[in-house]
Amino acid sequence: MADEGTSSLQTNPLDYEKSLHGCNHYRRRCKVRAPCCNQIFSCRHCHNEYTNALANPKERHEIVRHEIKQVLYSIYVAQICTNCGVKMGEYFCGICKFYDDDVSKEQFHCNDCGICRVGGGANFFHCQKCGSCFDVKLRDNHTCIGNSLKNHCPICYEFLFDSIKAVTIMACGHAIHLDCYNELINQDQYRCPICSKSVSDMSSTWQRLDQEIEATIMPEEYRYEIPILCNDCHNTCKAFFHIFGHKCGHCKSYNTRRIGTTDDSLERRA
Repeated sequence: MADEGTSSLQTNPLDYEKSLHGCNHYRRRCKVRAPCCNQIFSCRHCHNEYTNALANPKERHEIVRHEIKQVLYSIYVAQICTNCGVKMGEYFCGICKFYDDDVSKEQFHCNDCGICRVGGGANFFHCQKCGSCFDVKLRDNHTCIGNSLKNHCPICYEFLFDSIKAVTIMACGHAIHLDCYNELINQDQYRCPICSKSVSDMSSTWQRLDQEIEATIMPEEYRYEIPILCNDCHNTCKAFFHIFGHKCGHCKSYNTRRIGTTDDSLERRA
């Protein structure tokens, strides 16, 4: 009979593990939210012991028990309360302990990321090398960099992996917030803030520069070669100086930088 009673107690959610929860002061399966500081404690005595030990005397206070209006169920996390039947959220993740009633976000849990994301599981894939979820449009269409999202945005410096803002991958493989990327482009900045490679296909821009350079002849005293380094292919070469840009002789990119001074160029020319 004793065994039957124990079994009944364990399977009845209303009596769930009565003797295993609470604090040194009371055995209970809930916690209280203190109306004075909005913090959660197992009981009013736990609250008073904590607050009266604060280093700043002005922060010390005691709870007024009659003003307590909220208690929190503290046994196990579930989508539906086993006692009253209230659904805590239309979306529930038992791993992340996450609730949300706005299912229009299309939340889903990624086991590889270990967190919940929004946008619909069918619209994303997890790249094992990059260590994060990306839009399916980027499957086999992006440069992989190990754990690329477990870094900070190079513009706003917010940690990217668990950011709630949309993230995109630049052509070089580095990640950036989509809003920050758009702002970068609006400011006519087309280099990755991390590696200086072109952030997208710039072939049409390079063609336009070809036409502008061909139509703008430099004065005789500025017609000399300078050594350049290409940020896109990392090769070095020489190019004729021009105010509009210097074209890489290997990949035809204008995303280049000078690696010699004017004096050096004039000396070699002489």
